[in-house]
Amino acid sequence: MGGNLMGKNGLLELKEKIDLDRIPKHIAIIMDGNGRWAKKRFLPRTAGHQEGMKRVIEIVEVAEKLDIKYLSLYAFSTENWKRPKEEIESLMKLLVQYIRNELDRIHKNNVRIQTMGDLSKLPRLAREEVERAVEKTKNNSKMILNIGLNYGGRDEIIRGIKNILEDVKMGKLKEDHIDEKVLNNYLYTYNMPDPDLLIRPSGELRLSNFMLYQIAYTEFWFSDIYWPDFKEEHLYKAIIDYQSRNRRFGGI
Repeated sequence: MGGNLMGKNGLLELKEKIDLDRIPKHIAIIMDGNGRWAKKRFLPRTAGHQEGMKRVIEIVEVAEKLDIKYLSLYAFSTENWKRPKEEIESLMKLLVQYIRNELDRIHKNNVRIQTMGDLSKLPRLAREEVERAVEKTKNNSKMILNIGLNYGGRDEIIRGIKNILEDVKMGKLKEDHIDEKVLNNYLYTYNMPDPDLLIRPSGELRLSNFMLYQIAYTEFWFSDIYWPDFKEEHLYKAIIDYQSRNRRFGGI
C-alpha cells in the first residue's frame, strides 16, 4: 500500500461514502512506523518523526472537520525511554515545536488538549509546554485531543488501583462499591467514552500496551502503511470499514 494522496475527485468520492450519522465518537491511533519509514529512505530516524508530526497536524484537522469528539494519539510510551538518547531528545523537541506552532489554531478551533501518562518524567521544557496547552484549552468543547505521553496501559491500571486503595483507606470509597464504573473514574480517560475504533499503521498487529482497559469492545483497523504515509484517505477508509461492521458488544 502506498502513501501517495489520491486525486481530489477520488478523495471526495471516498469521503462521500462515510455515513456522517454514524461517525465513531472516539478514535484512537497508535502512530507507528516513523523509524522504518526513514530507514527505507536512508534517512535518520529523526526525519521519520518530523514527517510523522506533519501527519498529526493533518489528521487532527480532518478529525475536527468530521466532528469526531475524541481523538487519542499514542505519542510516547513508557517503553520508549529505552530508545537512544538522541532520538528521545528529538521527540521531545518535536513535541515542544508542535505545541508552539499549533496551539493557537487548536485553541481557536475549540479543541481541548488532555494527556494520558506520567508527565513528571518528561524533560522540564516539554512538560511545561504540555501543561500550558492543557491549561489554555481546558474549557474548549468541540473535540478532546487526548495525547499519550509516557503512557502505558498497565501503568494506568496499576495507578488507578493504587488510587482506589488510597481512597478506601481514607474512607472516601467503600470496597463493596468498587465496580467497572468506579475503576473507569480512576483512569486518565475518566471523562471520555471508550474508543470505538483503534487504528494502527506500520504493519504491526499488536496493541503495544495502549489503552488496555478501554478497548475491550473497540473495533481494530490495521494497515501496513507507515505513519508518515498515513493520509486523509486512509482515515476515511478506516471509518468506512468501521461503519460496515456489526458491533454486538457480546450480544447476538
